Amino acid sequence: MSGVTDLAELLATMEPALTEGSFVYASVPAADLAAHLARGPIGLFREEEGITLILPADAAEGLAASAPMRMLTLTVHSSLEAVGLTAAFATALTKAGISANVVAGYHHDHIFVPEIDAERALETLRDLSRTAREKGDA
Repeated sequence: MSGVTDLAELLATMEPALTEGSFVYASVPAADLAAHLARGPIGLFREEEGITLILPADAAEGLAASAPMRMLTLTVHSSLEAVGLTAAFATALTKAGISANVVAGYHHDHIFVPEIDAERALETLRDLSRTAREKGDA
């Protein structure tokens, strides 16, 4: 397994980046998945009730979907075996009163937050990283 596992290093070196555009979560029946792939989902997950798609908000026309969200990417290559990273950023966002939905990719963690909270979430995560760097200097 590749990627960083040390929590202190992950927090100190993560550089959260806000992705352009808005995204939504929508669910489609599994039997209809092929018809919806042209919408350009950036993620999907099979659940008992159907397939959850994460897709650009403007591609969700006609689907029941979540409110618009923004995606923040932690630009540190975190290992899927790392312990504590999700808890650390979830705690920081919780203290700031920001809802977060996390998707872990092979290379990075991606956090979907309400569109209205995106800039505040970005600053919260930058503060978390800054604090971790300062602790490392002590």
